[in-house]
Amino acid sequence: MGKLTILVLRIVIAVAMLGSVAVQALIVPLLWLDLGENELWGRIFLVSLVVLGVGTLQVFGVCVWMLLTRVRAGSIFSESSFRYVDVIIGAILTAALLTWILAALLAQGSIAPGVVALIGGAGVVLAGMALLVVVMKALLGQAIDREAEARSWRSELDNEVI
Repeated sequence: MGKLTILVLRIVIAVAMLGSVAVQALIVPLLWLDLGENELWGRIFLVSLVVLGVGTLQVFGVCVWMLLTRVRAGSIFSESSFRYVDVIIGAILTAALLTWILAALLAQGSIAPGVVALIGGAGVVLAGMALLVVVMKALLGQAIDREAEARSWRSELDNEVI
């Protein structure tokens, strides 16, 4: 991966993180006020879903940033990279679950069924993204195995007399 690609990805992550903090600091309190006429527990539940959803984005961003750091340092092909990939999978699955909970919560109210279906569909897309990352994790595992095999062969060749 090129230096420019890593730089652009880091800029995108930084902008997303700043945006997520702005949502938590500015939009969430406004959402709380806007839901003022609703039942207290409903407000708490809905606002908590939004805060947790934004939190999953932040966890995802930090883990991708750490993986980019490993790519740049040339240490991505190590077992310790799996820790970040596992957290990414968990964050995406958590976002999918929160999306389905939001859809179920909105289905109880006067929200149009199409909107509820779209939100539920977004949860399915998120779950599919988590499965894609699981496949990519398997590819990372294969790459780590090939890297170790190549190191072993290099070591054997270095010890041979030609």
